[in-house]
Amino acid sequence: MSFKRLFSRSLGAAPGRLHFAAHSHHLWPDASFEGQQAAWEDAARLADHKWDRVMAEVWPEAQGHIAKELNLPSPDSIVFAPNTHELLVRILSAMGKDKPRVLASDGEFHSFRRQSARWAEAGAIELETVATDQALFADAFMARARSGDSDLIVVSHVMFGSGRTFDRIDELAALARPEGPWVVIDGYHAFMAVEVDLSKLSDRIFYLAGGYKYAMAGEGVCFLHAPPAFGARPVNTGWFAAFDDLALMPGQVGYAQDARRFAGATFDPSGLYRLNAVQAMLKREGLTTAGVNAHVDPLLMSLAAELDETRLGLARLLNPAIIQPRSRFLALESPRARAWQDAFAAAGVVTDLRGDVLRIGVGLYHDEDDITHLCEIAARF
Repeated sequence: MSFKRLFSRSLGAAPGRLHFAAHSHHLWPDASFEGQQAAWEDAARLADHKWDRVMAEVWPEAQGHIAKELNLPSPDSIVFAPNTHELLVRILSAMGKDKPRVLASDGEFHSFRRQSARWAEAGAIELETVATDQALFADAFMARARSGDSDLIVVSHVMFGSGRTFDRIDELAALARPEGPWVVIDGYHAFMAVEVDLSKLSDRIFYLAGGYKYAMAGEGVCFLHAPPAFGARPVNTGWFAAFDDLALMPGQVGYAQDARRFAGATFDPSGLYRLNAVQAMLKREGLTTAGVNAHVDPLLMSLAAELDETRLGLARLLNPAIIQPRSRFLALESPRARAWQDAFAAAGVVTDLRGDVLRIGVGLYHDEDDITHLCEIAARF
């Protein structure tokens, strides 16, 4: 079955392009255009009062979609921000420690990797990283997490570079305490690509993700699930975090009692509109994360098998099909990775590169003809 009809605007905008970076910049479905229009129309119609609609209707609707996807007990544990970096900075500011000891993997996304390295360089944190390129990474990471040497533990649910899944989140959650350590899971490459159930972990862990990838909502709509008893008063704070704190004396800095205590300041709400519109589309189509995986997984299997017959078969596949669940891309490690990406680009194929790893991502807008076309191009390398 083909779902290309849901992406007619993006596909029609560049008909000669073969886009295989759904894991990076997911093509926007037509529904997101409708959401963007609705945001503009509300701004024009309501002017100053658009924020009443955004905060009373649009924001709660988006919270509800995310809570349902993650099986959270309450939507009010979700707060939004333009990017996950902003939320990471706010989490650290809420810890109340002069120089927190931070444990992470060496495979975290740039937003955390760069910021944590700079914090360490400036003496703001003590940073320890565990190498991901080892057979027993999860065991090694858990051993360090259990050591009691960390105030903050950060790890990706699905590694953005390799597509491998960290499957010990429940064990990390068991270590978390309001007084420390805190556990932060970067779920960006898992959200709406892997079925996630946080119902039994929601009171212990922070979970970060956003709309740019598999949620198909574009940039500017990232979110944090914040466990209720962790971080009541972030130092890095914006005026949206003051909502509902009505018992304050003049001059006091108040915070919302729910996850909005981690909110920032004025933001562009159009991403929330797009997220809601895409979720409505998925509901109309009867598509859940499991349903999208049922479409994508056979395509990934075909892609891996057919690429194995080309020169790309010489690469080391970091996330073979036997590793499930995983993100929706193949990670091919090779010294030829950049040359292959350049060759694909010359043929009108969009892939992406992380060091010497070529990532080829599949989405709802692909079908078997696209896989065949890509592999025919690869066979010419």
